[in-house]
Amino acid sequence: MGGSESSRGNRTQRHGWLLVDKDKGWTSSQVVSRVRSVLRLRKAGHAGTLDPIATGLLPVALGEATKTIPFLVEGVKTYEFVVQWGEARDTDDAEGAMIRRSKVRPKERDIRSALASFQGEIFQRPPDYSAIKVNGKRAYQLARAKRPVALAERQVTVKKLELLEVLNGDSAAFRLKCGKGVYVRSIARDLGKALGTEGYVTQLRRLGVGAFDLEAAISLAQLEELKDIKDLAGRLLPLAEGLPGVPVFCVDPDQAARLRQGQAVVLTAAPTSGGVRVEAPAVMCAILADRPVALVDFAKGEIRPRRVFNYAA
Repeated sequence: MGGSESSRGNRTQRHGWLLVDKDKGWTSSQVVSRVRSVLRLRKAGHAGTLDPIATGLLPVALGEATKTIPFLVEGVKTYEFVVQWGEARDTDDAEGAMIRRSKVRPKERDIRSALASFQGEIFQRPPDYSAIKVNGKRAYQLARAKRPVALAERQVTVKKLELLEVLNGDSAAFRLKCGKGVYVRSIARDLGKALGTEGYVTQLRRLGVGAFDLEAAISLAQLEELKDIKDLAGRLLPLAEGLPGVPVFCVDPDQAARLRQGQAVVLTAAPTSGGVRVEAPAVMCAILADRPVALVDFAKGEIRPRRVFNYAA
């Protein structure tokens, strides 16, 4: 499932996931461009943007795996980060300009006590320096132009936020597990305010996205050492691994052919995944001989193709 390859000009295409340990200073788009350049690929994309200040896991989808990016983005993410107390920055991280100071430094017991209100379903205002659009403009563009940015609070899910260590009187390290749309910079800012001081992120590292873990990631330096895409053996993960929680449904060759042609397939019985009955409506991954054929919508006793995987692309 992840090793298909074809040629067009001097570029090739593989289909699957490459996990990259992003270095500080790189944008997520720059990492993807470098992966495409080094491996001479035609098509790639990333799941879950990391700010330039951040390091850690950046899942890069190759080829047809790019069609599964929206599903991976929905997965749980794990971060470790450091908050500096006593200062507010306009970007809510170390790259911004100082806008306020506070002499208050929170005690460990107060930090632990405050964490409870930052877990579960919470409302969070994104940083002014974010990619969210406001009247057709990115918020960071307005902020850089010193124009007013009024971002509304959003409901997000924080599964766990824990204090790892009080590093010194001025900073502390945390671990976070969260759902889609959570801004670590906003947590640092709001946690500082809840503790009667100010706070901003000085270090941020992502450890996990969905089923993907940083331990399986490759650095850009290691990537640069590769002589050929074949050297990725053991590093390229199957396309289907970017579909955490999506039921897998086996189809026969005739059904697979119909799905590839954009046609619906009527089922004689409710589909099962891992021995568990799938209830409609649902999104599933139809597979033939362990190879994903299409993402399908299951409803009213039939499956209809939503995204068909074209391995010759």
